[in-house]
Amino acid sequence: MKVSVVYATAAKQALVNVELPDGATVKQAIERSGILGRFPDIDLEQQKVGIYGKVIALDAAVPDGARVEIYRPITADPKTVKRRE
Repeated sequence: MKVSVVYATAAKQALVNVELPDGATVKQAIERSGILGRFPDIDLEQQKVGIYGKVIALDAAVPDGARVEIYRPITADPKTVKRRE
């Protein structure tokens, strides 16, 4: 099956398509993509991951055609940041 793994920083974006066996997990998809080597600041123990905007566990099975997303940690409290106009 084919899935995409995506990650973005303020400066760079990465989208990597990978081929996985049926029943592969989110973590396996991320590892196979090589994205951890390109972005050494990713910490899967701390950062959340998801599929199409829905947070999911690393050991969850990935459906065919899914987009696995690695979310950056929030760096500012959205309640205290003034709205930018």
